Amino acid sequence: MEEFELVPLNNGVISLRCLEPRETFHPGIGPEAEAQILHVDQQNLVERCLKSQDFHLWDVGLGAGANVLTAIKAFQKNLPASHPVTIQSFDKTKKPMEFALDNAEELQYLLGYESIIKELLSNGTVKLASNITWNLYGEFDSALNQGLRSPDAIFYDPYSAKGNPDMWNLDIFTKLRKTLDPERLCILTNYTASTYIRVTLLLAGFHVGIGCEIDKKNQTTIFSNHLSALKNPLDPDWLEKRVRISHSAKPLREIPHHIAPISEEDYSALQALQQFNLKS
Repeated sequence: MEEFELVPLNNGVISLRCLEPRETFHPGIGPEAEAQILHVDQQNLVERCLKSQDFHLWDVGLGAGANVLTAIKAFQKNLPASHPVTIQSFDKTKKPMEFALDNAEELQYLLGYESIIKELLSNGTVKLASNITWNLYGEFDSALNQGLRSPDAIFYDPYSAKGNPDMWNLDIFTKLRKTLDPERLCILTNYTASTYIRVTLLLAGFHVGIGCEIDKKNQTTIFSNHLSALKNPLDPDWLEKRVRISHSAKPLREIPHHIAPISEEDYSALQALQQFNLKS
């Protein structure tokens, strides 16, 4: 039985859908366009990479590879051949990428990278030219214990919390936050604008802001270990006018998650955070 299918989006671009959970990859404007706006452009990825002599990108949720391949194309186009980049991709399954490879002609964005992807899937590592190393790991939770060098950028794009709560709960975000080097700025981007996910990120120790607009979605989420990285951090008005009154602001701790308002204890913890106590 097939686990994926190709789907045409409203703009005619082809993406793919996982049948269980029933979730379409990059459902708005398509895989490559979304990855460019949400991750590459919003993170100023190339500019930040040029300022670093040892840039590390984590691609959490390799999926069918649109996010990481869009970044790779940006690196190859704009970086000197001597400028080193290390990419760590994480996914518990290779099946979406294998399906994408089988349908590369229809999906388009993989064209020209088929042999590179096959080597990555087979060996767990591949060298792109002389300066870009791409590694593949399995379960993200397990990989966090392997002592990997703290990243400078993270594309956080596993399946959504509804179908994949293990990748969105307070425990995994707290572990991730602790792996980040406080002396090394890291920016993370994601498509969600969910109140309870933002609350979970805040309680895990991240600074959280409103991310860019994509097509008809008027905001996404950007977060970081450094408040200075956020152009539009969530503010006290968001706490009062969104979190306080929301019926779905309870952070994701236990699985299954039960939608509920935030507790007084968690609300007080949010109020005490640095980003909600900035002096004007």
